Amino acid sequence: MFILGAASVCLVWFTGEGFYILRAKKLAPPSLIARLRESFSAGNYQEGWNICKTNRCFLSAVLAAGLERIGRNKDAVEFAIEETALRESNELKTNMTYLSVIGVVAPMVGLTGTVYGMIKAFKTLSDTGITDPTKLAGNIGEVLVATMSGLVVAVPAFVFFYILRARAQNAILYAESQVYRLLDDIPYDQLSGVRIGENFSTDQSGKTRSARAGVSQKVSRTITTNCPSCNAPITVGTTPCPNCGTVLDWGG
Repeated sequence: MFILGAASVCLVWFTGEGFYILRAKKLAPPSLIARLRESFSAGNYQEGWNICKTNRCFLSAVLAAGLERIGRNKDAVEFAIEETALRESNELKTNMTYLSVIGVVAPMVGLTGTVYGMIKAFKTLSDTGITDPTKLAGNIGEVLVATMSGLVVAVPAFVFFYILRARAQNAILYAESQVYRLLDDIPYDQLSGVRIGENFSTDQSGKTRSARAGVSQKVSRTITTNCPSCNAPITVGTTPCPNCGTVLDWGG
């Protein structure tokens, strides 16, 4: 009964946690999406990465992994997103799967208690005989409480497990769709070779730069307002970048 009591506490905890965490707005907060969309519209992907790192959630973890490979190609970004999304979703579902474990184990624990009590009852019966049938029936009824308790814990555990599993799937699919929407309009060809993330650092003069500084980057007059290497604001037609020294090819 002590084990079943502990299992019931875990049941309440994991269920409450699941309903709180496994929400679309928790995995992909609308305010965070708005800030990221604004940064991406300005071409400031490093700022977007910083926003992801300072606002930890499912969407930010997945998106940050994709942004770190933005200078390679679209396939590399999508692979990083899929890999990170799978890892993050497994972490989100960890406590939820414990509900299934409780649902399987609780009846077994209750049945074990009942069998143990029945063994003691019949041993007493064999030693003393049936002197008081009412007392024997009461003892048997008492040990059956363990089985009933196991079922009382197991049934809600299974019910909430399936509810939370469906809830998690819907929330994760929503968050993933928001990630891909944010990345829809990224000009991967123009950002070839750019490094976003930890490699985007500050030099001794205090100017931001990337590991590709000084390498020619092709940019567009129509959509580019930031250097593809350091993301610093630049005037259309300026070359090299006054901030990091990258040679820019303003090719139409």
